[in-house]
Amino acid sequence: MMEQTFIPKSLKVGKESGKITWQTPSNIALVKYWGKRDPQLPENTSISFTLSNCHTITSLTYKKKEVKNDSFDFEVVFEGEKNEAFKPKIETFFHRIVAYVPFLKEYSFVIASKNSFPHSSGIASSASGMSAIAMCLMSMEKELNSELSDEEFYKKASLLARLGSGSACRSVKGALVVWGEHSEIEGSSDLYGVEFTDAVAPVFNNYQDTILLVDKGEKQVSSTVGHGLMHGHPFATQRFAQAQENISKIKEIFANGDVDGFIALVESEALTLHAMMMTSHPYFILMKPNTLEVIHKIWEYRKHTGSKVCFTLDAGANVHVLYPESEKETVQTFIKEELFVYCKNGEYIHDQVGMGAKLLDSTHI
Repeated sequence: MMEQTFIPKSLKVGKESGKITWQTPSNIALVKYWGKRDPQLPENTSISFTLSNCHTITSLTYKKKEVKNDSFDFEVVFEGEKNEAFKPKIETFFHRIVAYVPFLKEYSFVIASKNSFPHSSGIASSASGMSAIAMCLMSMEKELNSELSDEEFYKKASLLARLGSGSACRSVKGALVVWGEHSEIEGSSDLYGVEFTDAVAPVFNNYQDTILLVDKGEKQVSSTVGHGLMHGHPFATQRFAQAQENISKIKEIFANGDVDGFIALVESEALTLHAMMMTSHPYFILMKPNTLEVIHKIWEYRKHTGSKVCFTLDAGANVHVLYPESEKETVQTFIKEELFVYCKNGEYIHDQVGMGAKLLDSTHI
């Protein structure tokens, strides 16, 4: 492991105060990461589409402490209101990263965030939220170390984000990001996500993702608990091997423009993730009746129209409907006419593949 290379050797004296704002996206895994080992390292390689419209904007306001102490001093403001509930997770995050970001204890921070999607919508916000804080901290480090290259900046941002939420390391760049060491992906690492730079056929450019909000509210099972259930799982070893094989397969699929192969692999991965939860101890069924209704409707529509629409799932009930840009109008009509009735309050979000984090001016929040 090369974690030591991410600990700064020397930093110049920082500014007394400042404010930095980043917008970072959510992402949706195509080959799923499920199962981890300490500290936040994946048991298998994953690959994801970076999204565009589902994002978090975070401002980090910082000020040098008047009295030095050995504690983390920060406030969290979410959607304009002080939020105590998020503080323990960020406190844990700071403890994990302080060796890499030694100036953390020198400042008082206000972390102000807002999502482009409802927080209670059932869309995972930890990936976009934690990556946004990581990007802000790296901008601070850049001010203290002007010799930091862009490559080092983004690698370390991804590493920090991973220590906040594993999948957050895939929200720093776009459009396709690989996390986890794999012999066929150059530069891949368990420590951070890297852009997938192999050949990608045009059909996979600007792929569309409509997120059907089948179930809103708190997750039935936290990601941490879910990953923990892979320890001693009777099928874990086979699952990790399957994921590594699927990375090799999806690499060929992207190169050849094999949309049918993409559909088969991505849907199988989604169902495998849920199968692992259904066969763990304790066991969980994360899909809702409407999740299954949507899946069957997609299969039926594909069979009768020849459409290249497909689905994937996170560890929850919501359905990500994936389709090429060339089918945008017809598939969105299908969603409006046949699928929206299975969504909570008829809510869904149209999204598409995006290009990763963006530095914003401080007027955004």
